[in-house]
Amino acid sequence: MEYAIIAAGEGQRLKDEGFKKAKPLLTLLGIPMIERLINVFADQGARSVFIIINEKNKELHKFLKNYAFSIPIHLLIKNTESSLHSFVELHKAFQYWDSCCLTTTDTVFEPETFGRYIEKFQQGDMDGLFAVTPFVDDESPLYVTVDNDQRIVCFSDKKYPQASFVSGGIYCLRRKAIDAAATSLAAGNHRMRNYQRFLIDQGLDIKAYPFAKIIDVDHLHDRETAEYFLLEQKLKV
Repeated sequence: MEYAIIAAGEGQRLKDEGFKKAKPLLTLLGIPMIERLINVFADQGARSVFIIINEKNKELHKFLKNYAFSIPIHLLIKNTESSLHSFVELHKAFQYWDSCCLTTTDTVFEPETFGRYIEKFQQGDMDGLFAVTPFVDDESPLYVTVDNDQRIVCFSDKKYPQASFVSGGIYCLRRKAIDAAATSLAAGNHRMRNYQRFLIDQGLDIKAYPFAKIIDVDHLHDRETAEYFLLEQKLKV
């Protein structure tokens, strides 16, 4: 299985709040977010990590090229309109993927839960296994409704009584779901949440895997929340 990170966004909200570096270089407990993600992937046995960044992020490019990571980094530099566009461009560049774990650079989660999540996906045969959480942290959450078998039956921008979770922004995908990204984009869906809906509409077997908490770092105040969460995990060890 391949591991991929979308790090091609502008991080405009952080810039507006005074953080002038590329968003993936925001540190949590002294470690850049993108370095933390790469390390988590490496701990799960990733042979390498595929990353897409935009052409403006020269400092991020330099960091990824020069830092001595424990596994190889395959870097794609391309300006894209959205996370879905970024995913499609990654797939175009690396078409041999049979399965992958995809996330964005600002997603913070417990590594131990992530390990169990990866194991669940690798042991199953579903088209996709998506991380979900009851912890609502995102400014515009995507609500998730599942059936008794944890199969996702609906994604919604609105909160309905039966929607117990929100999307966590971590996606394990097999070939059928990976290939569907370009089809979804061609159909006019320009956001990851619409791609997720497209998968359900196409009848793919997409299941949910609950995480107690997933934090999305969009603002500087989110860093404090994320660091407190990571410190809690350290104290449990």
